[in-house]
Amino acid sequence: MKAESSQGSRVDAGALPESLPRVLVLWAPDWPVVAARQHEKLPADAPLVLVEKGLVFAAAASARAEGVTRGLRLREAQSRFPGIIDRPYDPALDSRAFEPVLAGVEELIPGVQVLRPGMCAVRVRGAALYYGGEKAAALTVIDRVNEIAASDARVGIADALFTAVHAARSTSAADPRSRGGRVRMVPAGSSAEFLSPLPIAVLEEPPIVNLLVKLGISTLGEFAHLDRLDVRTRFGELGARLHALASGRDPQAFVARTPPLDLDVVIDFEPALDRVDQVAFGIRSRADEFVAGLVQAQLVATAIRIELDSESGEVAERVWLHPRSFSASDVVDRVRWQVQGSALIEAGLSSGISRVRIVPETVDEIGNHETGLWGSGLEPRIHHGLSRVQSMLGHGGVLVPTIEGGRTLQARQRLTAWGDRSVTERSPQRPWPGVLPAPLPGTVFSTRHAVHVFAEDGTTVSVDERGHVAAPPAQFSTSDSRSRTLTAWAGPWPLAERWWEAESPGRSWRFQAVDDTGCAWLLVLDDGGWWAEARYD
Repeated sequence: MKAESSQGSRVDAGALPESLPRVLVLWAPDWPVVAARQHEKLPADAPLVLVEKGLVFAAAASARAEGVTRGLRLREAQSRFPGIIDRPYDPALDSRAFEPVLAGVEELIPGVQVLRPGMCAVRVRGAALYYGGEKAAALTVIDRVNEIAASDARVGIADALFTAVHAARSTSAADPRSRGGRVRMVPAGSSAEFLSPLPIAVLEEPPIVNLLVKLGISTLGEFAHLDRLDVRTRFGELGARLHALASGRDPQAFVARTPPLDLDVVIDFEPALDRVDQVAFGIRSRADEFVAGLVQAQLVATAIRIELDSESGEVAERVWLHPRSFSASDVVDRVRWQVQGSALIEAGLSSGISRVRIVPETVDEIGNHETGLWGSGLEPRIHHGLSRVQSMLGHGGVLVPTIEGGRTLQARQRLTAWGDRSVTERSPQRPWPGVLPAPLPGTVFSTRHAVHVFAEDGTTVSVDERGHVAAPPAQFSTSDSRSRTLTAWAGPWPLAERWWEAESPGRSWRFQAVDDTGCAWLLVLDDGGWWAEARYD
C-alpha cells in the first residue's frame, strides 16, 4: 500500500513501505522571539519576553539565562530579571514574518510544507542531486534563511517527517563558525534507532503518554518494541499512529503548500512626499490596480495592512478592517487617515513618505460579497452613508457602540470606529460580581449628572460604612434646580473595585428610585456626592 494517496487520505500505519522519501525539516529556534524582535527593531541580544494571558509565552536566550522560563507569571519574570522587555504575543505576526522565509526556501527547493511558523519541510531528493548532496542542500537552505531572518536556523534530514523534526531539534550550534553543527542527518533506514532513546513525552499526547509512563515505558524505543496489534487494540487508532511514529514510520502525508498569490501593491515616491493630499493622489491609480487584482483572483479584501516608510527610516503599519469589503476609494481613505496620524492612529511620521505598501491581510471569496438581484435592503445604504461621513470626518469620526464585561454601566460600553472589528478586552460572559442585573436602563448618560438627594427634613441622605441609610430618600434635585419627589426607592447596593490600589475610586453605593412622574433612575453615591448615572425609559 502506498504511504500517501493523491488525495492525502489517511493510511494504515502498519502498512507503510520500508523506504520513504527523504525529508528536510528547517527549524528556526525561538521564532516568536525572532519575529517580534525584527518587528520592534530590537538588537539580537535584547532580553525580549512575549506574554500571553499574563504568562510568559516565549523568552529570548538572554532572558532565559537570567531564569525567565515559559509559563512564568510576568511579575515573577520581572522579579527574576527586571531588565526584560515584555511585549504581547501576536500569533499573526509569527505567520506574517515567516512568509519571506518560506518564499526564500521555495526559491531554492519547490514544494514547501508549513508545519508551523518557524518550521517547514521539503522533499530533499531533487535538491540533493542539484546541490551535490543532502548536506550541501541543507547548508544552502540555512545560509538563505539566516540571510533573510537573521536567525539561528537548523536542519534535520531523515526518512520521515517526525524523525526529521527531532533531528533538527537535536542539532547544536554552540560554535557560530561551525555550520556543520546546524545539520543532523539520520541515515536511511535508521529512523527507529535514532528515535529509540528519546523520551516518550515527545509524542505530545498527554493522556496516552501518562498511561505509558505508569506502565513503565519511558522511551520511544520501549514503546516501539510493543506489538503493533496489541497497541491498536489497547489505545485505538491514535495509539497505532503514535506507535508508528516511535518506530520511525510516519503515517502523515506530505502536503506541499500552494504559494499564495502576490497581491501586494508597493508605491515608491521619489522624492518623498510630505503632504497628505499628495500621498493620496499618488496611490489612487495603484489602489484601483490592487482591487482589480483581487477581483481577477475572485477575491475581496476584508482587512488590509498599510505600511508607510519614511525617508528617515521610520516604519508605521496598521491593519484596517472593513464591515463588507474594500473598494479602491476605501483603500485611498485608509492611507490618507494613516498618513494624517490622528489621535486614534499611532502612525505619525516625522519625515516625508517614501514608500506605501498595501497588503491584503484577510481575503474572502468574491461570491460571498455579491449584491443580490434587487439589492440588499437598507444595510448597503447605511454603510455607504456612514462611510461617506467617516471619509469627511476622519477615522474616528463615526463610532459604533459595543458591549463588553464590567460592573458599571460606563465600564461596559466600548466605542469602536466604523469598519473596525470590535475587540472586547473584558468578556461579557465572565462572572462580574456586583454587576447591575437586568433589565438595564434605557438611557446611560455619557457623563454622570450631579444631583442632590434629600430626606423628608431636607438633610442630605448619606450611607455609613455598613451600608445603613441615614434617612429614607424623599426627593432629589438636578443641577437645573428642578426638584422631584421620590415615590419609591431600593438599595443601597455596594460596589468596590480594585480596593487594594492607592488610586482606587473607593466604595460607591447604587440606588434605584422612582419619581412622582413615574420615571425611574439609577442613582450613585460615592466620595464625590450623588450622581444620576442612567434613566429607565
